[in-house]
Amino acid sequence: MFSIISEHIQQYETIIIHRHVRPDPDALGSQLGFKALIKQAFPEKKVYAVGEEEPSLAFFGKMDTIEDDVYKGALVIVCDTANTERISDQRYKLGEVVIKFDHHPNEEPYGDLVYVDTTVSSTSELVIAFTEVARVFKLTEEVAFLLYGGIVGDTGRFRFRNTTADTLRRTATLLETGFDSNAFYRNLYKRSLNMVRLEGYVLQNFEVIQEKVGVIKLTAEQLHRFGVTANESSLLVNCFADVEGLEAWAFFVEESETKIRCRLRSKSVSINEIAKRHAGGGHPVAAGATAYSWEETDVITTELVEACT
Repeated sequence: MFSIISEHIQQYETIIIHRHVRPDPDALGSQLGFKALIKQAFPEKKVYAVGEEEPSLAFFGKMDTIEDDVYKGALVIVCDTANTERISDQRYKLGEVVIKFDHHPNEEPYGDLVYVDTTVSSTSELVIAFTEVARVFKLTEEVAFLLYGGIVGDTGRFRFRNTTADTLRRTATLLETGFDSNAFYRNLYKRSLNMVRLEGYVLQNFEVIQEKVGVIKLTAEQLHRFGVTANESSLLVNCFADVEGLEAWAFFVEESETKIRCRLRSKSVSINEIAKRHAGGGHPVAAGATAYSWEETDVITTELVEACT
């Protein structure tokens, strides 16, 4: 399949790369890394990365603004996105051929070509695996910076159990390019005063239920008071993860009057089935969902407690 994807990239003059809404480091790293990889190999091609901007991760790079007619006859690659509902910029359907390139469970195999590998740590690692087969594509410092960022994000700085020997070997190939990993970390962990104060609030106010499940609920009013957006707050999802005894935790953030973003994590208990029951999905130990009332978040919390029992 890697060879087929490579052939399509070489065939098309216009390539448009998408990823999921509310992007995290892996979404942006794989998307922009793929773009840089293609441009390095084929500088004459028109390659675009589209979707909403995420200010807290602006150091990864900027998104392109394109008109609808650019999609005519174009190849579309969708990175790091399990289902069509979560694709940022729904114009992906306007392309001639759509490729799904992902590491999440393949619950919705959309697109004309589908390559999904759940054994890799991240879609960014999958891009590296692609270069191991499609050797026309070379890892440069720019590409390495972006893919390294995606791997670091999805492995929690290589602490999560999705970090494999292959992950570390592939990361080593990125480091061999000589890119500045210190610059990456300086940008990733830079915190505004507002974010530091919100983190203090979260640490003082999260609840521990039955000594197993940690929960924090952030209302829109609280986010406004601290001057932090709902997307920015996602950087704090693991800030109380190391509390002794916690097996799972939930980060509930009000995005609007009718929608609450639910970020669910665990150390070993499978939680993605819980997320699926609440308009979401994801990995067994890292998933997301949407609740439509605070009462529904209480239901999710109860389900997490039951899963940990």
